[in-house]
Amino acid sequence: MDWKLELVPIPVADVERAKHFYGEQLGFAVDHDMCVGDEVRIVQLTPPGSGCSIVIGAGDKVAEAEPGSVQGLQLVVSDIAAARAQLVERGVAAGPVQHVEDGAMADGPGGAWNSFVYFSDPDGNGWALQERPSDG
Repeated sequence: MDWKLELVPIPVADVERAKHFYGEQLGFAVDHDMCVGDEVRIVQLTPPGSGCSIVIGAGDKVAEAEPGSVQGLQLVVSDIAAARAQLVERGVAAGPVQHVEDGAMADGPGGAWNSFVYFSDPDGNGWALQERPSDG
């Protein structure tokens, strides 16, 4: 039996601002944006090529955690420098490419699975890009 993680809730203070950040700046596909009655709004977005989506929203039981409280979300990319350049071009305050060296972060790319770029959404939810090794 497969157990697949397919949806991660991200607590945000302003749904429209977060939808713009994830949809326009990060380039996530907006799968749906729906209202349930007058009180609940749910927006589901999926990173390009991902089998897992995020959900942002407002209303009862949509996002019970404090906006900005989710940290350590990670997106895996094939080219960390190109992905960072795309974020910066789209207005995302992305940090430099870094790697772990002697237990601390150091500037520049590292070896296999050891190149990272960190950024946050407008509410402070923390994300990282990680470069996967090339297939060749």
